[in-house]
Amino acid sequence: MSSDTAGRLLTLLSLLQTPREWPGSELASRLGVSLRTVRRDVERLRDLGYPVQATMGAVGGYRLVAGKAMPPLLLDDDEAVAIAVGLRTAAGHAVAGIEEASVRALAKLEQVLPYRLRHRVGALGAATEPMLTWDRPTVDPERLTTLAAAITNRERVRFRYRRYDGTDGERRVEPHRLVSAGRRWYLVAYDNDRDDWRMFRVDRIGEPRSIGVRTARRELPAPDAAAYVTAKLLERTPVYRTVATLYAPVEKVAGRVGDSPGDLVPIDAGSCRLSSHTDTLEWTAWRLLTLGCEFEVHEPPELLTYLRDLAARAATASAGPAPTSAGAIPPP
Repeated sequence: MSSDTAGRLLTLLSLLQTPREWPGSELASRLGVSLRTVRRDVERLRDLGYPVQATMGAVGGYRLVAGKAMPPLLLDDDEAVAIAVGLRTAAGHAVAGIEEASVRALAKLEQVLPYRLRHRVGALGAATEPMLTWDRPTVDPERLTTLAAAITNRERVRFRYRRYDGTDGERRVEPHRLVSAGRRWYLVAYDNDRDDWRMFRVDRIGEPRSIGVRTARRELPAPDAAAYVTAKLLERTPVYRTVATLYAPVEKVAGRVGDSPGDLVPIDAGSCRLSSHTDTLEWTAWRLLTLGCEFEVHEPPELLTYLRDLAARAATASAGPAPTSAGAIPPP
């Protein structure tokens, strides 16, 4: 294929990616070729996997339709920057279900962006401050894309890591997968200095960089990276067994408390027994208090203590001065 033909195909593809139907005569005029050449170029695009549909008749023409797989897209500068910024936003805000895909796509896009566009994306990211809805450590998307690229290329990475006790150290690892959990990101990797698998919080990783060493694929000691992270988090977190009597029919509270079908057992028509495990007393207390029924906690004692403290704080807050009139709040 000559350079003229390749350039013409790119121009044709750019036109067809505009959501409209193009008459063959208009395409021929724009490209400066004959209708026969347009038809031949359309066939070449089809051979490359682009689903170009042709319609016959006086108002017929060509248009790009959805296919079974997504072929490469042609983007102008502004479109590329817009997509990169959108992917950075999705990666940084942990939108359920698309976090890791956003990081992978961003890594691929930034790898081929010209320097002038990478600079624009970086400048916009540096000048933008997201407003988070709750206090959690944020992760630089640049750090995520560096790690994602190393995972894809199976390259060894070196970085600084801040441990739980605040001490810093350098690590050499073979990155395996990134796992998003809530608003936190974890890197599952094989630690070369410790000859074992490890989990690292990405917000504690500093200056990750590939050292140019390709690595062989290792077998993770878990069904997948998400299962590995879950197991490690459970090892570090105290687990409490909650037992409580709920004075409500089991069908009224089913699905609102307990994590598995066996957690709730009916006692009679108006009450049931909850037996479950949790790692967060606050979350369990909140779920019990929002059920809208009376309940009695039997264990653990830590949950009883937490509920008593919570009740004391609520009583103190409700003992303030009454409003001066119905619904009115006195001025400061």
